[in-house]
Amino acid sequence: QVQLVESGGGLVQAGDSLRLSCAASGRTISTYSMGWFRQAPGKEREFVAAINWGSGTGYAESVKGRFTISRDNAKNTVWLQMNSLKPEDTAVYYCAADRFTSRVGIREKDYDLWGQGTQVTVSS
Repeated sequence: QVQLVESGGGLVQAGDSLRLSCAASGRTISTYSMGWFRQAPGKEREFVAAINWGSGTGYAESVKGRFTISRDNAKNTVWLQMNSLKPEDTAVYYCAADRFTSRVGIREKDYDLWGQGTQVTVSS
């Protein structure tokens, strides 16, 4: 069984950068599409970024140009580089895997495996 574990969250100031990691264990994720979602207090979980096995990517408009998703299949890890962070980026960030398709999914239901999340807090 594949497990996803996020790390790298923390408390930063507006304008700072963070890099989130999603490490997979149990089997290779090289053929999976992977995504990042986030959920702010009182809000629904929303799409942030995704990458498929061929390194095709997609981003939410709110993070385009600031966030970059990448993967290293040899390390079984996906990253989310977050630059120019804003207070509205504050949320719990979740890593997700789509084990069955090659799409760059932007919906929660596109993904069938989820990590536990890591908190990102951006102060103004």
